[in-house]
Amino acid sequence: MTAIRVAALAALFGVTLAAATQASLVDRLAGRYNHHFTNGTVFGESYPSDDVLEIVRLDRRRAYFRARVNFFNGHSCAIRGVAHLEGNALVYRGTDTPFSAGSRCVMRFRLVGGGLDLDDGGGSCQQTCGARGTYMGNGPEFAMSSRRPIAYLAQLRASREYRDAIAEDARRH
Repeated sequence: MTAIRVAALAALFGVTLAAATQASLVDRLAGRYNHHFTNGTVFGESYPSDDVLEIVRLDRRRAYFRARVNFFNGHSCAIRGVAHLEGNALVYRGTDTPFSAGSRCVMRFRLVGGGLDLDDGGGSCQQTCGARGTYMGNGPEFAMSSRRPIAYLAQLRASREYRDAIAEDARRH
């Protein structure tokens, strides 16, 4: 569909072209991403690792996400929540915890080139990571080519992590 047709349809339904484009970002990001790589230990051993990101569309402006990324020597980061559409990114704004020293975890999911980048703005979500894990720097990036439908969606939606994230989001909004 051409941009002119999209703009005409958007105008017909009373939304801006930007809103129509933003709404499609949630759909474009929804799915399961995987990054398989060889990891290592301080003893020189190597082992296979998988970073996994799941994004589940809740509505046109929100998505549930769950991510687990792995680092050297068996360290990892794990985070889940409900992200809201803000500009050209899905953004999760976590709650303060006793471990966050008054700072709030803010995680952005953005399309960068051919990949999906996780960015916590320089360490705001560090409390979700082990000793050698971090979202800082380039952050874990998942290739869009690794995106697949979530085959276990019913189980994911039945999980405690999912229910807790939905309840947390409802309390905050």
